[in-house]
Amino acid sequence: MLYRLRHRRQPAASPHGAARLMARLMARLGRGAGVAAAMLVAAACLVAPGAFAKEPAGMISRDDWAAYSARFVDPSGRVIDDANGRISHSEGQGYGMLLAYLAGDKAGFERIWTFTRTELLIRDDGLAAWRWDPEADPHVTDINAASDGDILIAYALALAGEAWSVPDYVSSATRIARALGQQVVRREAGRLVLLPGVTGFSVGERPDGPVLNLSYWIFEAFPVLARLAPEVDWAGLAASGRELLSLARLGPAKLPPDWISAPAGRPLAPADGFEPVFGYNSLRIVLYLLRAGIPDSDVQKAILNNWMVQNGGMPAIVNIPTGKALARLSEPGYRMLAATLACAIDGTAIPADLRRLQPSQYYPSTLYLLSLSLVSEKYPTCLR
Repeated sequence: MLYRLRHRRQPAASPHGAARLMARLMARLGRGAGVAAAMLVAAACLVAPGAFAKEPAGMISRDDWAAYSARFVDPSGRVIDDANGRISHSEGQGYGMLLAYLAGDKAGFERIWTFTRTELLIRDDGLAAWRWDPEADPHVTDINAASDGDILIAYALALAGEAWSVPDYVSSATRIARALGQQVVRREAGRLVLLPGVTGFSVGERPDGPVLNLSYWIFEAFPVLARLAPEVDWAGLAASGRELLSLARLGPAKLPPDWISAPAGRPLAPADGFEPVFGYNSLRIVLYLLRAGIPDSDVQKAILNNWMVQNGGMPAIVNIPTGKALARLSEPGYRMLAATLACAIDGTAIPADLRRLQPSQYYPSTLYLLSLSLVSEKYPTCLR
């Protein structure tokens, strides 16, 4: 979503995260609006004894899941972004479902899916509306889709449906995967790209289009989506994402901006109307690469250098033109990202104070559990 970084707090993470900013931007433009078996997602209530299925690889603990779900998931199955006005969004619901799967919590998964299905899957094209506000009437305040949210939802449904033998989950995942292929996987400016939403980002809608967000490429999900919707070129999309990442290392720090302009015949650049930062969106790129089993890359090493050498082991919001840190993120969930990257690249042990969830806010806590799941599955020596 769009992030209002000037507030210096982490907002939601999806293509349109700040609806007001999107509205201003669209008004100004005159437009309306893999590899690996690892998973994500959060559920809707406290974990009950006996509610767990067979443990998947990279399982998160019952205690960590109980702490997360008690803090961020209400009894209806709504995942709450407490740093962004307590709204909910398709990204959060997708993360919620995947973490519930990782916790083996069938009942929690079903609650989160029920809320998602009834409250967000209201578009005619099979994708989810991205933004739901408890204070608004109607609650859906932006009907546009957020492609990362839909990918997460479909991915979680497919994993849970296969593992728990629930055909309805797989059928729903298939419908969403096909809708993604029809609506947001496009060939634009000579590349196969993932548009952040159905409207507002394409060549025809933006003078600097297409505008892309590389943190929406959830590489681990693409092989699963390819089984659901083989008519979509998911392998080609993954390849284009990796190519774009190599080309988007901009500025003195060689980091990818959250929002990039990728017009035909011109170099990539920060997109107009967005802060030119490596920010809350792009933080998770390294996590998605690692969870997909993608080998060390120049972008991962540039990010590791920035976090560990330039910013004392903390992820940072970095100004692309200057390469300077605008904010260092000291919350445990963000520091766990840096520790996970250092573990994967250099074999560095995870610090003792980062080996258990310390819930702070929705987004860093989510990143923490996904990181810990990854380390537990693929790099267990870093926890010894």
